[in-house]
Amino acid sequence: MPRWKSAIVQDIQVVSPTTSLFRLALPDEPDFTFKAGQFITFDLPIGEKRLDRWRSYSIASAPSAKVLELCIVRVENGRASEYLFEEVEVGTTLTYKGPDGAFYMPQQLTVPSVFICTGTGVAPFISMLKDLDERKGFSQPIHLIFGTRTEAGILYRSYLEDLAQREPNFQYDICLSRAADSWTGHRGYVHEVYTSMYTGQASDIHFYLCGWSNMVDEAIKRLTEDMQVSERNIIQELYG
Repeated sequence: MPRWKSAIVQDIQVVSPTTSLFRLALPDEPDFTFKAGQFITFDLPIGEKRLDRWRSYSIASAPSAKVLELCIVRVENGRASEYLFEEVEVGTTLTYKGPDGAFYMPQQLTVPSVFICTGTGVAPFISMLKDLDERKGFSQPIHLIFGTRTEAGILYRSYLEDLAQREPNFQYDICLSRAADSWTGHRGYVHEVYTSMYTGQASDIHFYLCGWSNMVDEAIKRLTEDMQVSERNIIQELYG
């Protein structure tokens, strides 16, 4: 049986029209440890059955951080997000278990990696990047390809800009599916970016996928069938 612990909400920061960062203190586990890319699971007071109450969220903070950061989107008619966004405030105690999950990188990078994500699926990659940044671990190229609808939905934008300026082995591309006329970056979906850049040269690259399930399904199909990427080189995490 899982051991449930208490987390206290220390801060809530609105970062987009639909997304907020929830920062948590963990009084039951002052030495909480996790691998960048893992998640925790809440048991929320929103139903009787386990499947109604349990919700998992990737950790966006670095493993060294003393405060846990989660990047949570408000889902329309979603009971969990309605509770978190409408009833939870600074000082609220939440019940959680974890960390869990096998969506993480090796400590020492030996091949280039491409991170492909949509929406709050960027969260585990932010944790990975912060970890690599702190450890000076960018021994291989890392390319983040992040898809969202509008410019207002670009999460962690200032951090990505700063990291790309400081770290020559990191680059990122943003794809907007509902871009305004003023947007000068990629339009459409993430698939066009990685297929145009890596088709024919992807045999020694690890592809990490996280985000909306239809994006992950489409990416796996394109990577394995069109680009002939080995399934061993594809690591995935699913949301929704």
